[in-house]
Amino acid sequence: MAEHSEESKVDQVVEKIKEELRGDSSSSDSDHEKSESSSSAIKAKIYHLFGREQPVHKVFGGGKAADVFLWRDKKATAMVLGGATAIWVLFELMEYHLLTLVCHGLILTLAILFLYSNASTFINKSPPRIPEVSISEDMAVKIARSLRYEINTALAVLREIALGRDLKKFLGAIASLWLVSVFGGCCNFLTLFYIVFVLMHTLPFLYEKYEDKVDAFAEKAMIEIKKQYAVFDAKVLSKIPRGPLKDKKH
Repeated sequence: MAEHSEESKVDQVVEKIKEELRGDSSSSDSDHEKSESSSSAIKAKIYHLFGREQPVHKVFGGGKAADVFLWRDKKATAMVLGGATAIWVLFELMEYHLLTLVCHGLILTLAILFLYSNASTFINKSPPRIPEVSISEDMAVKIARSLRYEINTALAVLREIALGRDLKKFLGAIASLWLVSVFGGCCNFLTLFYIVFVLMHTLPFLYEKYEDKVDAFAEKAMIEIKKQYAVFDAKVLSKIPRGPLKDKKH
């Protein structure tokens, strides 16, 4: 009888999950004259990966960066990936060092500019105009504020996980860190960074191209994951003795 009651609880949880993902799809189908607002509301009920409500291009900011990530500007994306690949080949395959590369690049640049500036008097040409490059105070403040916001957000998430209020976040964080540690043991940091960089410029493009298929598969996978978690919660986590929790009002 206990097993049947647990199975019925799991079935109820699965039904709630489907209702949360799908939303209320029990509206009348006989009304064929619907406005654009009602059709957009129905589209919003369709499950999207990570619960997004905007197109992929807007999620990435909708600017030039989004065009690069989604291959809207193919030349810029190819240049970015080509530059990242060249850096990875220099540092990983040819075992070049960052400080050596920077010094050699500065030596070559300064030598070319110096020789061209002195040779311009003999060629009867004006010396090259080297623009003044400086970081403004506003830009430095904006960069510092954005970094501060991201760091504080990450620290807040870590604190929330450490307090033990959300078991799902705790298990997800542990699993993610373990996977990263296992994958990081197979390659160095530069190779890992390069792989992540390439995936950032390929996965969003492939997702946007096959969005409907990926969302349908992700919906089924999410239902199955939550179903298995409900079974695990009913058979294991609910039987773990816990002390009384006291809500403190500050």
